[in-house]
Amino acid sequence: MGRLFGTDGVRGVANADLTAEMALGLSVAAAHVLAEAGTFEGHRPTAVVGRDPRASGEFLQAAVVAGLASAGVDVLTVGVLPTPAVAFLTGALGADLGVMLSASHNAMPDNGIKFFARGGHKLADELEDKIEAVYESHRHGEPWERPTGAGVGRVRSYDEGFEQYVGHLLSVLPNRLDGLTIVLDEAHGAASGVSPEVFSRAGAQIVTIGAEPDGLNINDGCGSTHLDQLKAAVIEHGADFGIAHDGDADRCLAVDHTGEEVDGDQILSVIALALRERGELRSDTVVATVMSNLGFKLAMERAGIRLVQTAVGDRYVLEEMKEHDFALGGEQSGHVIILDHATTGDGTLTGLLLAARVAESGRTLRDLAAVMERLPQVLINVPDVDKSRVKTSADLAAAVAEAERELGSTGRVLLRSSGTEPLVRVMVEAADIDQARSVAGRLADAVKSALG
Repeated sequence: MGRLFGTDGVRGVANADLTAEMALGLSVAAAHVLAEAGTFEGHRPTAVVGRDPRASGEFLQAAVVAGLASAGVDVLTVGVLPTPAVAFLTGALGADLGVMLSASHNAMPDNGIKFFARGGHKLADELEDKIEAVYESHRHGEPWERPTGAGVGRVRSYDEGFEQYVGHLLSVLPNRLDGLTIVLDEAHGAASGVSPEVFSRAGAQIVTIGAEPDGLNINDGCGSTHLDQLKAAVIEHGADFGIAHDGDADRCLAVDHTGEEVDGDQILSVIALALRERGELRSDTVVATVMSNLGFKLAMERAGIRLVQTAVGDRYVLEEMKEHDFALGGEQSGHVIILDHATTGDGTLTGLLLAARVAESGRTLRDLAAVMERLPQVLINVPDVDKSRVKTSADLAAAVAEAERELGSTGRVLLRSSGTEPLVRVMVEAADIDQARSVAGRLADAVKSALG
């Protein structure tokens, strides 16, 4: 059996891969592992549990709550809130554990379980491995000590969580948003209540789309993975710009007043310059992944900001930030982490800081985002090859070296083996799209020849 935990918790088709039994069992296992690690020592443990609006989240939340309470953990249910809200509340309330039920940008039939440690930080890999091992042992009949009487966990709704999170977001804003008209696409997801509320209170005139979740329509043709509706709405309403979240609102993409997309790299560029201007960009450094556009790296170099790159995945960005106390990091997909104010990517916070920069500078988002030029990027997936030899093949290394000589300083090549499939990803950036396509095509052929 493969590892249950991926880079962002446990995910699968709800009630098929991810069942109520699994949700309950993983919650019991998490309680036992954290207790054994000493997290609960000297006090009665508490967990914060939230979810996105998926219909399956209703029964999965019930299973998680039942599992935690049966293991002696008191539970505060915060209802439908973004993933970063659950992380924030876990820290703010001094809870020992946070649980978010969401499959982020995935289609509605999927769902997922993400655990947060005390302080609202993602669990370490070794703790996830232990939870999985304990879950498996329980599933195969290993008995566990069950509390009785007053030892069982108590459950109550924590309705104050919404207001507490909104207040936190507003407290971070460096300036108000008066005079701006902003379209918000909430993906019929977890930020459908929070995001319009906080932008309105900050002074913006807002237009909302995708803000009527019914449990079935999350990410359905809307949100950060489907920007066409947002582009049309921005132009229709003559808005200054638009902001799109995904289902659990841990990411943010934007659209300028002309309907052009502003991606995560551009958003990072704008926020990096704003933070440095306020003296908040520690070590004048930004963390991003190797998939960031070369245009982002060049823009940061021109601005005198150092770029540190990590493997693909926001967890690796966060690990680098925490280890070296960097303030800002993120991904091209719109996961932006502002570590002084959040322990995970926070799409609403990112959108607010982007809007604050527009309001404070008096410049359009299009003008601000032009600090970086997105170089054409071509990605080709080469299937059915021996991905284990991607770093050791001499023939492939020669092909890459030839491509890099042709591109010079205005382009970039990245070959990366997939973590989940038998394929190699070939990515090429160049100043010209035709050149990028040509080089990528030749490299894909080289991968097939060398590794096929």
